[in-house]
Amino acid sequence: MVNFIGEYSAKIDDKGRIILPSAFKSLLPADDMRFVVRKDIFDDCLEMLTFSEWEKRSEQIKSRLNFLKKEHASFWREFMRGNTVVTPDNKLGRISIPKKLLDAIGAEKEVIFAGNDHKIELWAREKYESSAIPEEEFVSLAEKVSNL
Repeated sequence: MVNFIGEYSAKIDDKGRIILPSAFKSLLPADDMRFVVRKDIFDDCLEMLTFSEWEKRSEQIKSRLNFLKKEHASFWREFMRGNTVVTPDNKLGRISIPKKLLDAIGAEKEVIFAGNDHKIELWAREKYESSAIPEEEFVSLAEKVSNL
């Protein structure tokens, strides 16, 4: 399992390509550098999961669904909508993310790659900076989560 840690900014070029930070690229196995990129359900960011992490996650979710139930089938269809597979090029590590996904998070010129352990979150710079929660709220959240 790959653990992504750190924050890196990158520019979006005229063709919608972004250079994957070398710190993240170096963690990927040479034989499979694919990512599944999708819009996050809860936040205005994209999730980038290694293909092996994606396979684990999607199998976990599918195992809880009954595709003979309309709401389960509808959920799965929406969950899969717009997802794409990207592979960094060998030379620079550029990835091409569909414009529709970049537009969905408001990314126009600059993005932040935020390592989030098992995945990378890709944010429009302004939204990432404004998404931070106040320290008091974080401490309160930490207390709630630790009481599970």
